[in-house]
Amino acid sequence: MRILVLNGSPKGKNSITLQTIEYLKILYPAHEWETLHVGQKIRALEKDFAPAAEALARAELVLFSYPVYTFIAPAQLHRFIELMKEHAVDMRGKWASQISTSKHFYDVTAHRYVMENAQDMGMKFVRGLSADMDDLTCERGQKEAVSFFNHLMWCIERGLCEPDLPVQPEPAHVAVTPVGDSDSLSQRAGSLPAPSGREPLGGEKTGDVVILTDCRPEDTQLAAMIARFRAVCPKKTRVINIREYPFRGGCLGCFQCASTGKCIHKDEFDTFLREQIQTAEAEVQAFTISDHGLSAAFKRYSDRQFCNGHRTVRMGTPIGYIVSGNYRHEENLRMILEGRAEVGGNFLCGVATDEVDTDAAIDALAAKMAWAMDNHHTQPKNFLGVGGMKIFRDLIWLMQGLMREDHRFFKAHGQYDFPQKSRGRMLAMYLVGSMMRSKTLQKKASGKMTEGMLMPYTKVLEKARKEAESR
Repeated sequence: MRILVLNGSPKGKNSITLQTIEYLKILYPAHEWETLHVGQKIRALEKDFAPAAEALARAELVLFSYPVYTFIAPAQLHRFIELMKEHAVDMRGKWASQISTSKHFYDVTAHRYVMENAQDMGMKFVRGLSADMDDLTCERGQKEAVSFFNHLMWCIERGLCEPDLPVQPEPAHVAVTPVGDSDSLSQRAGSLPAPSGREPLGGEKTGDVVILTDCRPEDTQLAAMIARFRAVCPKKTRVINIREYPFRGGCLGCFQCASTGKCIHKDEFDTFLREQIQTAEAEVQAFTISDHGLSAAFKRYSDRQFCNGHRTVRMGTPIGYIVSGNYRHEENLRMILEGRAEVGGNFLCGVATDEVDTDAAIDALAAKMAWAMDNHHTQPKNFLGVGGMKIFRDLIWLMQGLMREDHRFFKAHGQYDFPQKSRGRMLAMYLVGSMMRSKTLQKKASGKMTEGMLMPYTKVLEKARKEAESR
């Protein structure tokens, strides 16, 4: 087959993921392999897409190759997928799959994102390979890479691919009812103030809610939604349009920031992030759904936050979303937004969409965010947060020599919660386990186990009753 590899890593030939491709090329020389370093050369491809279009036209099988960056593919590959759609490259009937490397932190959402966009273009998709960064260096990982490719070829020979996505209805875009001066509100939402501007809209308000958006002049619905939120929110709001920031580029995955927290790009984004965004008491992200997610511009912003490493520096900050589009039909996007809040330790105040009653959704988000700010509301993590943080915990512990800032942060915030440190509890469980192996003790303890498990909770309830009676 004529196989085209779309290398989405900004490192180009030095990509770790690409080494798996090189390994397969050695083992399967009968295929015709071609590699486009789309992540490294994205700016050139934005100016002239013709070479990429010609390579895509030649290909019978397209392999997306990339490292997982913040829940999805790198912003550079994100942008290349946008370009494929903008240039209407005919990919119908071509086969596609993917290879990613990561520490398995939300690799599922990255794979789903790539698959959904490939299927949008009419490609026949076969499930990909999600490998650990070190897998290819061990025999097991090498066998898994070979098995993946054999399975891919077997599926192609038999015409077996993932089922197509259900056809989505056209977005409803239920109109927004303006509050106050509608022209002024739209202007405030679409043309954004200088980063230092924190003026309230209307009467005196307190607090500081930063609204991050990628709103373009043509995004009138999103601008109106932002304007209404600013009008009804009881707190001061300010807007930052990330399209207006002079980024020098996307994250390069170079780890130069791992020890110092300073990005290698000379655009001062790390300073801007810490002084103008992370200082806010609450955060709202506003966007129009594009290609089953956020735009490449928003993804670039997310990737560049890696100057904070894996540090959850915004723990306790309420967060919310204003979304224009078919949010209810985007299962993967919903997981990404909830997962981000859970891993970051943020209370998700809600996602206001324009699918049914736009006004009510925005008003509810504004009210809930103000309440969360006033009451410093937090809640325990669910599986999305607990599982994600355990991956980070183990990663930082092993790489503490490189990721010094992350290591200091994890130590200071008690995030090294290794279960093997709870030696007292482990010994107690050994004791109980030994006792339960005795048939005599089992009979005596019959019915008492549950009572024993409830004893700590009984004490808590009794203390609560006494405190309530003393009020």
